[in-house]
Amino acid sequence: MKIKLQLIIIIVLGFSRLVDAQSRDNYNMWFQYLMSAKLTDKNTLTALSQYRSFDMAYDTRLFLISAYVDYEVANEVRPAVGAMFLVLDSYRSDSSKKERYEKRPFQQVSLGGNIGRTSISHRFRVEERFISNPDEFIVRLRYLISLRIPFNRAGEKEKLYGILKNEIRMNVVKEDPFDSNRLTAGIGIKTGKNSAIEVAFINQLETGSTSNYAYIGYRNSFDWRKNKNK
Repeated sequence: MKIKLQLIIIIVLGFSRLVDAQSRDNYNMWFQYLMSAKLTDKNTLTALSQYRSFDMAYDTRLFLISAYVDYEVANEVRPAVGAMFLVLDSYRSDSSKKERYEKRPFQQVSLGGNIGRTSISHRFRVEERFISNPDEFIVRLRYLISLRIPFNRAGEKEKLYGILKNEIRMNVVKEDPFDSNRLTAGIGIKTGKNSAIEVAFINQLETGSTSNYAYIGYRNSFDWRKNKNK
């Protein structure tokens, strides 16, 4: 457990040094709430809200809400459909703010598995982006690999776990298809049987720029099958 914890801390500290080399993106924050609810034995609803800022909290960068429903067609194989609504705030060259809105339906397939006690998941997503101001339509492909590393010994109650993720995003265009690559390293702290607080460092690489975020998230899960049986 100590070795795994030290590894995550070293990774987070190593990436945090990159933040000091950035300009405006030094203090980007990323706040998120995520919930999942079991609807049936095969269906799960997942919903999240997210807020990102250029500073500690007040200089809005992005706000979104999203939800999707998946269906387990085989063990650890879950196709899903969902939608997202975003408000995008960016800076122009004259330092004024530009606001855009986006409606984003998407389709995805998630695959799960384990390497020892470490859980690993793959997510393949296709999303159709309808953006305003100016009007723009983009089809984007995303591949996310996630590791959840337990810090407790086998049989012990879980209190901490490590988080490692990497996602590459590509636009379906002939020229310059690369959109971005997002790397996440952090720690989850269990606050209950079905809830946890997560803190992480996120590095997002785009063509010609890099953004770094301090991430704080809260997640919990519900079983709504029981409520329907009452």
